[in-house]
Amino acid sequence: MQRFEKLLDEAIDLLPEGRVREAMRYSLLAGGKRIRPALLYTALKGYGVPEEKGDAFAMAIEMIHTYSLIHDDLPAMDNDDLRRGRPTCHRQFDEATAILAGDGLLTYAFETAAKSPCNETVRINALRILAEMAGAGGMVLGQDLDMSEVSGVTDWEDLRRVHRYKTGCLLSAPLMIASWIAGHEEDEEKWHKTGEKLGLAFQIQDDIMDVRLTPEEFGKSTSDDSNDKVTSVTLLGMEEAEALMNTLYSECIDETASFTGFDSAAMKELITGIQNRTK
Repeated sequence: MQRFEKLLDEAIDLLPEGRVREAMRYSLLAGGKRIRPALLYTALKGYGVPEEKGDAFAMAIEMIHTYSLIHDDLPAMDNDDLRRGRPTCHRQFDEATAILAGDGLLTYAFETAAKSPCNETVRINALRILAEMAGAGGMVLGQDLDMSEVSGVTDWEDLRRVHRYKTGCLLSAPLMIASWIAGHEEDEEKWHKTGEKLGLAFQIQDDIMDVRLTPEEFGKSTSDDSNDKVTSVTLLGMEEAEALMNTLYSECIDETASFTGFDSAAMKELITGIQNRTK
């Protein structure tokens, strides 16, 4: 993903100098797994489309993901001190700058995506997907549910709903967008469902790591216990949570193999890599 890192760096360089730009750069270029752009690029590869056609939307999705992390870490939300192995944005700078950096990344994401060289129909629909998956009916809803309901949740299906929106939406978005860029827009809803399932598996895996790893090993604060949050592990138990995670990952792999006109080999490798991650 070195080419992608360079694209992000160059995109931030286009903004006016200032403290907010540096905070945006600090969080956006802090590393991370880059799973969302990797999903977009890998889906395009499966359709036989050059990954460069997805650059604008790959960058946009990563900007939106990073903005969500900055805001999620704020004292008003999870109040975390560590992200991607170093101080969170509001700890490195201050709360006001972190809020503005998140705002800047969110709006810059749509400016970046709007410059995609895709034809107008594809660009408009990809922007629609981005807005739906990131907005008040998508990831933002998930964050709201996470803040207002998790402490009182005692049912797995309620927690599953939180994960569907908070994590699943931004994992669905790159897959759905790739279907439009590749000219297979009929696959949009199928990718949406696969992405939601992938998001649930990913979140269960995070809950497991939150228990098993120290913050230094995990690369971020393990704040669920201190915030009294219900997790898949506390509801299902470690053994059942791990079994469900593995089942969901296997189902995702099987689903991608069923798409017409899609070579799933690279996607299988990517999903397996996510399943085997250690942080």
